[in-house]
Amino acid sequence: MTEDIQGFQAPQTITPEGLADDLTVLVWESFTDFISEWEGSSTLAEPSLLNDEGQPDQRAVEEALIFLMWAHTRGAQQAFVGRAPADLLKRALDGLHDAVLEDMVDNGTPRAQLPHFEKRVSTRYAQYHAAAAVSDVALGEAVVHHLTGSTESPEPFTQAVTERAVEVTGPLRDYLEDVQLVEVEVE
Repeated sequence: MTEDIQGFQAPQTITPEGLADDLTVLVWESFTDFISEWEGSSTLAEPSLLNDEGQPDQRAVEEALIFLMWAHTRGAQQAFVGRAPADLLKRALDGLHDAVLEDMVDNGTPRAQLPHFEKRVSTRYAQYHAAAAVSDVALGEAVVHHLTGSTESPEPFTQAVTERAVEVTGPLRDYLEDVQLVEVEVE
């Protein structure tokens, strides 16, 4: 395993399409991890985001996806704003969102529901951006409010969600700060 780690080299450049593809994979991996923790014995299982059949609540699932899309978008923005052309970053983030929406359709979400979901995404992004400008805790509280539908959630749950936001955004930003966003890969 040490050889694999030593052999890993971060790319020096990435195109908007490559970044969108990578971010999409990361969103879905984070989403799968997040949802699986609801069903386990972790702090994320405490507020019972499961329905009567023991399955994750659909509204909460969508809110978790929106949160993780926002966290990955924020990490990329923090890494590239001011040092990459704005149009390339926008193209990458649009590609991320388009890919997630297509994946949702491929997995059973009716295409007719996408405009409503996109409106929620836009609203949440504005709310999460404003909360993050205040503090990590304010962000965690905003996310928990949308996950649970309540303003009264257990402190450990809010703390776990806050930590998840930092866990996703910080390392992604740090990794991408060493990568240049370019129009075309140079070989």
